[in-house]
Amino acid sequence: QLQFVESGGGLVEPGGSLRLSCTHSKSTPDYYSVGWFRQAPGKEYEGVSCIGIADGNTYYKDSVKDRFTISRDNAKNTVYLQMNALKPDDPAVYYCARCGYYSDRKPFPWSSFGQGTQVTVSS
Repeated sequence: QLQFVESGGGLVEPGGSLRLSCTHSKSTPDYYSVGWFRQAPGKEYEGVSCIGIADGNTYYKDSVKDRFTISRDNAKNTVYLQMNALKPDDPAVYYCARCGYYSDRKPFPWSSFGQGTQVTVSS
C-alpha cells in the first residue's frame, strides 16, 4: 500500500515562499504520477500539481502556473512543491497522493492521502 508523508507547511506573508516535501513509499512504481492536492475549509479538494516519477511530466493547476514548481528526487523517494508568490487564496491543507487523470487531464487522487501539511498565508 502506498504511503505518503508531507511536510514543510507553515505561516507566511502574502508574496512569501514555502517548499513542501512528500516522501512516498519505496515501492511506488516508476510509472506512477505523484503530486499535490489541497483542501481549504468548506471547499472541495483540488489538484494543484503532479509529476511523473519516471518521465518527469508535469501538471499544474492554472492558478499556480508560474508560481509553483514541482520536482522529484527519486533517490530520496521525495516529491517537492516550491511555492512562490503565495496569495490569500492559496491557504489550505496540502496533501500528497498518487495522481490519476480525468479525460480533460485534470488530476484526481488515486490513493489515500498522507496526514497533510497546513499552509497559511497572512500578514
